[in-house]
Amino acid sequence: MQIKNKIAAFVFVSLWFIFSCGSKDDTITPPVETPHKPALKSIILNGAAFNTALLNVPVTPQIKVSFTQPIKSSTLNAVILTDHNGTNIAHAASLSNGDSVITIQPAASLSYLTKYNLTVGTTLQSASGGNLQTAVTGTFVTQIDSSRKFPAISNEALLDTVQKRTLKYFWDFAHPVSGLAREGSKHSSNIVTSGGSGFGIMALLVATHRGFKTKAEVLDRLQTIVSFLKDKAQTFHGVYPHWLDGASGAVIPFSANDNGADLVETSFLIQGLLCARQYFNGAAADEVKLQNDINTIIDRVEWSWFRQNDQEVLYWHWSPDKAWTANLKIQGWNECLITYVLAAASKNYSIPKTVYDMGWARNGAMKNGKTFYNYTLPLGQDYGGPLFFSHYSFLGINPNGLSDAYANYETQTRNHTLINYNFCKANPNGYFGYSDSVWGLTASNIKGGYTASSPANDRGFIAPTAAISSIPYTPNESMAALQFYYYVLGDKLFKDYGFVDAFSLDVIKNNGAWFDDAFLAIDQGPVIVMIENHRSQLLWNLLMSCDEIQKGLKKLGFEGFQ
Repeated sequence: MQIKNKIAAFVFVSLWFIFSCGSKDDTITPPVETPHKPALKSIILNGAAFNTALLNVPVTPQIKVSFTQPIKSSTLNAVILTDHNGTNIAHAASLSNGDSVITIQPAASLSYLTKYNLTVGTTLQSASGGNLQTAVTGTFVTQIDSSRKFPAISNEALLDTVQKRTLKYFWDFAHPVSGLAREGSKHSSNIVTSGGSGFGIMALLVATHRGFKTKAEVLDRLQTIVSFLKDKAQTFHGVYPHWLDGASGAVIPFSANDNGADLVETSFLIQGLLCARQYFNGAAADEVKLQNDINTIIDRVEWSWFRQNDQEVLYWHWSPDKAWTANLKIQGWNECLITYVLAAASKNYSIPKTVYDMGWARNGAMKNGKTFYNYTLPLGQDYGGPLFFSHYSFLGINPNGLSDAYANYETQTRNHTLINYNFCKANPNGYFGYSDSVWGLTASNIKGGYTASSPANDRGFIAPTAAISSIPYTPNESMAALQFYYYVLGDKLFKDYGFVDAFSLDVIKNNGAWFDDAFLAIDQGPVIVMIENHRSQLLWNLLMSCDEIQKGLKKLGFEGFQ
């Protein structure tokens, strides 16, 4: 009995131990926290939502990136700020709002007018160790430096300043032997341009008219130029090539099939020479000699020969070894009206009116008549083409009141310009920087090349000459552009020889603002000349006083000129 009681007691104690203590597997442990992945809530740049590219951002921006989770501070190196070249920008990144907001501040002021890229990479982690699943990206563009680069002056003083500085291209930078205008500041120094020299001759007349140079100085320079053209420069049937060697006068090929006569460039040259003859019209021996030498140059141009066997059109090129291979007809509407006027007026080699009507006007096919931005365009391609169409021939031909069977040329030049202006203002291609103060599409250098910019070929590049040389047609719009180029962009644009050839403010599509560092004769010349036509009509009055121009316009059926 006693033994049974002992066994029972043992069993009880054993069972009590088993059920009260439990097994090792039943021990309770603290739960392991699951990593939470952070998700983007918002990006705020200087108080504005930063969901797409932001423009006109101050150069000291503050960016706040908010997440759904607290962020692990050791992973803030996932925040990267770069410029458009991919260069890393030093910045500070700090946490706030329970570590769920990253505040990003550049270490120094950013550059003006520059595109920057913000990236928060997937190595960013929450405090619990979860990785950001999708990188956060954003682009912003800093504002333009709107500070005034030069002291304020009157508009008349500004026009003086621009004309005088631009003159240096044709005075200081002219070829030392011939006095002719070099093609461009980045071209070989021996290349001079016939058409650009015609513009330069007109610019020299402005120089003495405005008192930038004395009349004696300009006369001496013109004597050098004219003597070189008459006695030394190579011609073909009296026509000059596009490019010549400034020292020898030998032709320099402009292209493979353009190594001889260029009738259009010669027209621009003669336009300038005629103005010089009319300006220096005195009876003194040196002025009479200049007049006679200019007449010799003009009278030997065989305009009619460039009909290529009496066709009812003029041809642009001819050379001794390429003959008519280029085969380019001079047909409107473009910059070449002066060519037909001079050809019609020629004393020895004139063309009949039928060549103008059938060749240049293409039996009326050069008409347009459509309306763009509420302006009717009488002639040419839709939207008018590059603005030099309304500049080169009209450096000397006064379009005001001028008309013929095909157009009113006051309407043509003004409406062409206003269409170009309104196209840039509307900016249908979305180029950053276009505005009512940044406009003007014409032929110019562009980043990496050269093109004839127009509404039909808009690549985001503005040439200062386009708006400035249009000032007789659009004085208010052109002056607004001129003031912006000078006062706001002057540190980038206004250099040794006036305004550089072209620029782009487009930091989005063109991946960075670009400012040319070169000058071209055919763009510098119209700036001086057309400003003067706006101010005094000097060159218009000179050319329109020529018997040749009066005769040519009358023969071709023009009206409304004096």
